[in-house]
Amino acid sequence: MVFGREQTAVRSPKGTILVAGATGGTGKRVVRQLQQRNYRVKVLVRSIERARPLLGDVVEYYEGDITIPESLKPELMKGVQAVICCTGTRVQPVGGDTSDRAKYYQGVKFYQPEIAESTPEAVECQGIKNLLAVATQPLKTAPAEMFLFDFANPDDDLQATWGAVDDVVMGGISESGIRFGNDAAIFAGNVSTANSGGFASVRTRNFTPPLNLSGFEGIQLRVRGDGKRYKFIARCEGKWDGLSYCSSFDTVYNTWQTVRIPFTHLIPVFRAKTVKDAGSFDPSCTYSMQLMLSKFEYDGELNPQFQAGSFRLQIDSIKAYGGATTPKWVMVSSAGVTRPGRPGLNLAEEPPAVRMNEMLGGILTWKLRGEEVVHSSGLPYTIVRPCALTEQPGDKPLYCEQGDTLKGQVSRESIARLCVEALERPEACNKTFEVREEDESGEMCWDNLFAGLQVDGR
Repeated sequence: MVFGREQTAVRSPKGTILVAGATGGTGKRVVRQLQQRNYRVKVLVRSIERARPLLGDVVEYYEGDITIPESLKPELMKGVQAVICCTGTRVQPVGGDTSDRAKYYQGVKFYQPEIAESTPEAVECQGIKNLLAVATQPLKTAPAEMFLFDFANPDDDLQATWGAVDDVVMGGISESGIRFGNDAAIFAGNVSTANSGGFASVRTRNFTPPLNLSGFEGIQLRVRGDGKRYKFIARCEGKWDGLSYCSSFDTVYNTWQTVRIPFTHLIPVFRAKTVKDAGSFDPSCTYSMQLMLSKFEYDGELNPQFQAGSFRLQIDSIKAYGGATTPKWVMVSSAGVTRPGRPGLNLAEEPPAVRMNEMLGGILTWKLRGEEVVHSSGLPYTIVRPCALTEQPGDKPLYCEQGDTLKGQVSRESIARLCVEALERPEACNKTFEVREEDESGEMCWDNLFAGLQVDGR
């Protein structure tokens, strides 16, 4: 089968993220951050009627209360890939809110606080248990790898998906095809450099809808080759002759190999020339895949393993791999959770939440218990412990530590952005840390922030 040109597919959003505590100061900013990055967003709220004016109509609503387990049904997690938990005990100034509320939230003016609704035990610990009980099973069963094409067990759909795209489209005379047997597919043919040709390939039709592989690290090929160098190619747009993302791999003659290609290693290319300002590959909208034998490497460089003539590449499978490394549970806790009762602690130098922990129903103590529930859940997680939260614009770099001694302030906007970054980065997995803002504005390097933190328990 030889493919012709196809219509551009519609770009699909990334996966669905559940935000609990979505109407709070940090939660509503998390929702906005996720939407800006093209995620679908489901929100858990106690009242849809009250939440809609804050969050609008472009989120999926689920009405429930983490302190009432029977309100959390399995359908809450339908289609959800990860959870960002921004729930917390509602604290207000004694006597209720005031006309000077803005200063209270900026951390500029302090009021005597009191618990407004449910107890810290019910929200910070039991509520987390309740939410995890309904969330754990579907998130745990998310695969570490996922078959995209199982060529060892071909079916009619598989055979209709793949077809040849050779240099005849540019005037060459190379010929290739893909044949499906009982134990593997065989990409084989004859490649010629006549008429300025020099490539043969097989390619999928555009996926409808495009594949969302945002929860994975890369592509894994199981192949047996002929000693030649091949290319794996993927596209995150639906144009037939548009930008592609490529990675070359060498084969060993008549030897089965497992080839792993991280998405971050894919090179943006247009007609064998790199496109330096194209940005990285977006696995959330994978439109097509292709295998190629080409005379050219990139930017006019020749393939050092290329020989004109016959070739043969067996393919057992193509998988997405690395699905277990990305945090599936991101939780906003609080700096200071381990300080109440710590020997030698000078309470006069601690923030109000630490000094008033017992007065506020042990709020920090119960937050720590909630963290412990997450630690023991078996889910990959990130626990963020912000210092005093403010309404500042969030234009300053963040500073993180572990050990729970950090003090300072941090913008809710920055914490929302941090939660979404943690969700997408494997290096944030299974880490708990405190965070504050630096004093001066500047650029934020997320890679360095997460990489410098230790995995919990090490």
